[in-house]
Amino acid sequence: MSGAALGIEIVVVFFLALFLLHQYGDFRKQQRMVLFGTLLAWYLCFLIVFILPLDVSTVSSNGDVTSPIPETVSVSVPPVGDPWSYIPDGIMPVFWRVVYWTSQCLTWLLLPFMQSYARSGGFSITGKIKTALIENAIYYGTYLLIFGSLLIYVAVHPEWHLSWYELQTIGITAANTWGLFLLVLLLGYGLVEIPRSYWNASRHGHLLIKTYFKASKLMTEKADAEENLEDVMEEVRKVSESIKYNHPLRKYIDTILRKCPVDYQEKMGRNMDDYEDFDDKQNTYPSEKSLVKLHKQVIYAVQRHNRTRVQWQILLQQAIHLEDVAKNETSSTHQFVHSFPSSEPAGWFSRYIYTPTVEWYWECFLKRWFYRLLSVVLTLFSVAVVWSECTFFSTRPVLSLFAVFIQLAERDYNYLYIEMACFITIFFLCTCVYSTVFRIRVFNYYYLASHHQTDAYSLQFSGMLFCRLTPPLCLNFLGLIHMDSAISHQQKEQTAYTSIMGSMRVLSFIANGFYIYYPILIVILCIATYFSLGTRCLNLLGFQQFVGDSEMTSDLIDEGKELIRREKRKRQRIEDGENRRREWKERYGNQREDYTARNRSSHEMKETSYSDTVPPKAKYSRAGSRAERDCIELLQDAEPLDFNADSLTDDPLDAESGRHAGGRYLSMSSSRSRIFDDV
Repeated sequence: MSGAALGIEIVVVFFLALFLLHQYGDFRKQQRMVLFGTLLAWYLCFLIVFILPLDVSTVSSNGDVTSPIPETVSVSVPPVGDPWSYIPDGIMPVFWRVVYWTSQCLTWLLLPFMQSYARSGGFSITGKIKTALIENAIYYGTYLLIFGSLLIYVAVHPEWHLSWYELQTIGITAANTWGLFLLVLLLGYGLVEIPRSYWNASRHGHLLIKTYFKASKLMTEKADAEENLEDVMEEVRKVSESIKYNHPLRKYIDTILRKCPVDYQEKMGRNMDDYEDFDDKQNTYPSEKSLVKLHKQVIYAVQRHNRTRVQWQILLQQAIHLEDVAKNETSSTHQFVHSFPSSEPAGWFSRYIYTPTVEWYWECFLKRWFYRLLSVVLTLFSVAVVWSECTFFSTRPVLSLFAVFIQLAERDYNYLYIEMACFITIFFLCTCVYSTVFRIRVFNYYYLASHHQTDAYSLQFSGMLFCRLTPPLCLNFLGLIHMDSAISHQQKEQTAYTSIMGSMRVLSFIANGFYIYYPILIVILCIATYFSLGTRCLNLLGFQQFVGDSEMTSDLIDEGKELIRREKRKRQRIEDGENRRREWKERYGNQREDYTARNRSSHEMKETSYSDTVPPKAKYSRAGSRAERDCIELLQDAEPLDFNADSLTDDPLDAESGRHAGGRYLSMSSSRSRIFDDV
């Protein structure tokens, strides 16, 4: 089985990253370059998380136990074979070297450039590259300044001599220092917010009120997005009408129009006269630079409008479902009843397994207790992480809980337990950090929205964050279990991942100071998150946040409740109308078809008998008596006909039966041969 576990996890992690990218990105509309860069960044980060437990178990199988055994005690170690996931020597160092440096090239070089390139409004590849280089000049300069400061610190130190190894270590240390700074901030938030979110999810009333609050905020954002889109489309219309078909800039206008919604494209196409030539002397035309700016505004406005529209539909479904749960909680039949039945036909799972009775017990009873139990388990994990982050530098005695668990498993040579303990621990840490990345919203510039509504800029920004956070997260995890000698100061075999990082002792003030004492700030961040200090500060600054004791929150909750009620009435009217049409069709559809068939057959019989009995010359005469025709003309407000006309075929009632008869005069019913008599 050597290497089999590594190969299986490589394949599984790829499909996991592909699935997440499918949930947030849009494979049909977004650029292939954006999707490939984001997929590669996510895949490499997830790969580090999943493969690191195998690296730990491989090192543990070498029999190098952390806690030394006293010399006076004679212990016979039973012969133990390699773990089932043992990876042969020489594979892991090469693997980590490729994964780490590829991810670092992505986050520091390629992804920032691709991010600016994808968001640029340029119409050519050269223009987009130029814009990307200009936007990233300040970005690259900032990090070169940090690297240069560390380089000067090492250069002036009298005991050190710079070499390629030291330069490589300085670069890794600079990247990990920046990542650890951000990691502690995100981890301190996630350790509290994730258990609390599941606890709040068990409170249906609290969750419904918060959904009303979100609905009010989202409707404001949706209205703002629609207004912004209309303003941008109005500007596009003006530019499109000013630049005609044979203008040199017309190709740029066509590119912009293709990015507009379909209804706006049709409206602009009807109001545009492409056969009118342009005149440089009379009109002023926009420059190419202004069209690039307009192109960028169109992309942003359309994407934001589509995102808010989809999010509103999803939030509406959630609010209706929560209201249904609140109504069904008092049901005596224990049958879950939906306000709006699903339009899709029920599958075998809904018919045989997830029946209305099972759904009632899950939604109204079991789900609540499941979320509470999960919240308690996650809270215990969070407490263990906070305790270990504050004590992992103590090796004698060992205070880190995760280090104690791993060392006990090493003594018993229980490699499967080592892998499971490492995987669960690092998976929980990554969940706390990555979920915070998915929840962060920096105004409208960075926002990860599910259901394929994330823009290219946010996708690539998330890839950059993952690549910067994962290496320091893994080093922090190795420090928690005392597998990093630079922190634990123990002489033992290092993991292959640690060997790639280099010796942090090159920069002792970071290895012995920042890496050890900075994670203790997690305690302060957890306390601030528990009391919602950040949320209250944002609320005071004017950014409405969900705060239970705020008057503004209560007003937004009432507004959201009214919006949901209004949408439900609208949906109910639509559903009632469809039901009435369906019932009318089922009740009278067959009768109407039979009646139509009988009329058609009788009409054909009348025509046949009429053509057999009436002479050929009579087919040009009027049907019915003159008195009946006069009555019809008076009812239709038509002028009296001139029956002295030469021809009877120019009857307005026969010629244009669907046209309004008012305003027709006698001269219009005269013969065609006398059309120029008045000239």
